[in-house]
Amino acid sequence: MEGFAPTRHAVHVLPEDELRRKLARGTPLRVKLGIDPTSPDVHLGVAAVLDRLREWQDAGHTVVLIVGDYTGRIGDPSGRSAERPVLSGEELDENAREFAGQLFRVLDPERTEIRFNGEWLGKLSYADVVRLTRTMTVARLLERDDFAKRFAAQEPISLSELLYPLMQAYDSVAIEADVEIGGTDQLYNLLAGRDVMVHYGLEPQVVVTYPLLVGLDGEEKMSKSRGNYVGILDPPEEMFGKTMSIPDSALPQWWELVGGGGEHPDDPMDWKLELARRIVARWHGDDAAQAAEEHFTRVVRRHEVPAEVPDVPLVDGDPVHVPAMLASAFGISTSEARRLIAQGGVRLDGEAVGELDVPRDRLAGSVLQAGRRRFAKLVDPA
Repeated sequence: MEGFAPTRHAVHVLPEDELRRKLARGTPLRVKLGIDPTSPDVHLGVAAVLDRLREWQDAGHTVVLIVGDYTGRIGDPSGRSAERPVLSGEELDENAREFAGQLFRVLDPERTEIRFNGEWLGKLSYADVVRLTRTMTVARLLERDDFAKRFAAQEPISLSELLYPLMQAYDSVAIEADVEIGGTDQLYNLLAGRDVMVHYGLEPQVVVTYPLLVGLDGEEKMSKSRGNYVGILDPPEEMFGKTMSIPDSALPQWWELVGGGGEHPDDPMDWKLELARRIVARWHGDDAAQAAEEHFTRVVRRHEVPAEVPDVPLVDGDPVHVPAMLASAFGISTSEARRLIAQGGVRLDGEAVGELDVPRDRLAGSVLQAGRRRFAKLVDPA
C-alpha cells in the first residue's frame, strides 16, 4: 500500500489485504461515492473528497458517483440527533442536476459515471424491500452511534431512517462496487454495504474513509446546513475572506486537504494568507486571487471602503427604515439587520448607525456597510 496515491490521506482501508488483492488483478476498479442532493453547492469539504477520487482516476480506475435522488427523500441520519427534514422531489432533482454540473471541475468525465439511485430503488417491489431488510438485524442497526444515542435517550427514530443504511448498501449491489469511499462519519454505512453485497452473491466492496474537513468554526465538519462552509462557486472576495476567518487550529488540516500541502510560512497570518491565495487561485484563477487579497487588505485589515461599490436605490420613506434598507441592499432579513445594528455592525460613511430610522437626506450618496465585507452606495432615485 505504501506509495499508492489513491489511498493518500485515508483514515480507514478495510480490509487492507482485500484492496491489495483487487489491485493485483490489474483491471480498473469501480470506486463508488454517494452524494447527498439536499444542497446544490459543492463546498471545500466535498471538493477534498473529490480530489481523492481524482487520484483514484489518475491511477486508472472508474469513479461511480451515486446521486441520492431517492435516498434523499429519507435523509441520511448519520451524525444527527434528530430526523432530517425531507425536501420535495422537485427540489432534490433540481439540486442533483446543479450539483452534478460542478463535479467535473475536479473529476475526469472520461472515467466518471453519474448514476441516480432512483434508477433501481424506485423499481423495488415490496417483496424486494422485504428481501433487503432480511440482510440486517435491528440489533445491528442500533449499533450505529447516532441511533444508539437516540434510542437510549428515548428519542424517536423513524423506520425510514433505519432503512437508509440498507438503501445505501443496495446502491453498491446495483453498481457492483469494488470500493466505496466516504467521510469517517460514513464508516457504518459503508461497512453495511459489504454485508449486504454478500447476501446478493457479490464480492464485498473495500471501504476507504477520509477525514472530514472542519468548517469555518474549526470544530464542526464543513456543512451547508451549519453555515460554516466555503462554496467553490463563492465569489473570490468572499472565498478569501471566509478562509481568513478560520481559527489557527484549523490551518494544518486545511493546508493539507484543500491547500495543496508542502512547506508553509511559520507565522499563522502569513500561512493563512497563502492558504487563501491558493484556494481562490484554484477556483477562480491567479488574477482573481490577487484582486481578492487586495480587497481583503483594503476592507478588513485597513477598514477602508472597497475600490468599487455597487449603487443601490434608497427604499421608500422619510425617514428611511434602516433594517428595510439593509434587507433591500444585501438580501438579509430585517431581524438579522436589527441584530447587526444592535451589535454596531452597521456603518454609514464609516460611522456606526445606532438608530432604526434615519433621515433620507443623510443616507443619499452615502456608503452603507453591513459587517466587514458588504458595502453599497445609496442613491436616491427621486
